[in-house]
This record gives sequence, C-alpha cells and structure tokens, in this order.
Amino acid sequence: MTDPQTMLSHVDDANQPRMVDVGAKPPTQRTSQARARVTFPAEVAAALHAAGYVTPKGAVLTVANIAGVMGAKATSQLIPLCHALSLDRCEIAIHMEGADALIVCTVSCRGSTGVEMEALTGASIAALTIYDMCKAMSHAIVIAEIRLLKKTGGKRDIDTTVQAQP
Repeated sequence: MTDPQTMLSHVDDANQPRMVDVGAKPPTQRTSQARARVTFPAEVAAALHAAGYVTPKGAVLTVANIAGVMGAKATSQLIPLCHALSLDRCEIAIHMEGADALIVCTVSCRGSTGVEMEALTGASIAALTIYDMCKAMSHAIVIAEIRLLKKTGGKRDIDTTVQAQP
C-alpha cells in the first residue's frame, strides 16, 4: 500500500504547504472537462422553463455561462497553490435535464501543469451563479456532483465518463 503522504505534491518534507515547481516540465497541450449539477424543486424548474430561464435578475443561463468563464480564468486567485494559467479556450455548456441544470466546463491550454482545477472552478461558479439568480424562487435548490469528467495531457489521461454512473 502506498503511503498517502508520499503522493501529496503540495506539501514539503516538513508537511508545510508549497506550490509545486513545474518549471522543468515541458509544456504540452492540456484539456479538462468538469460537470456540476443544479437540481431545482419541480415547481421552480417548471417556472424557469415557462419564463425562458429569465428571472428579475436577468437571463440565468447566459449570466451563468459568463460567470463560469470568469471563474475558470480566476482559478489561481481563488484556489491556494494553483498556478496562473493562460487558457486558450473555456467553454461552458448548460442544458436542462428534467429538474436539473447540467453544466459542463471545458478548458484547454498549452502549459506545464493541468487545467483540472480551472474546469472544476468554471463549472462550480456557473452553478453558484444559477443558485444566486434563482434563490428568490426557492432555497431548496441543490448544487451537487461537481466532478472531473476528462483530462488529457501531462502524465496520464483520465476519462471518468467510461466508468459506471450512479
């Protein structure tokens, strides 16, 4: 069994936090995709659909899309020890599936470290924005299942979408 402490890259030998040095790593093309799920009470989902997803605060899905991109771009300012990355692409796709809004954030860059946190942050900020814009209708809205779907580049590629879904 591997000692979990040896797998942690963000702590030094004295167990103090540190930013990982990626200076010697060659830049490669890196992509990541993450998803968040926002679940509405049935009556709220129906009201949003009937209103074209516009509330008194504005066009919910449009504002969430922009917020998700802004969140992905600001990841290093929000998550300690994340490297500042120049994203080549950030795309937020939001679609309704029953009473759920599914948010998928896809990011890419050419760099020396992965963009998983940027994809996760983009999806999370879009979900939080949806909650904020709809909370006047209900506080029973649930943000759940924020997860990495795929990543490419770096040491290994990951695709969690091929695993059985709950």
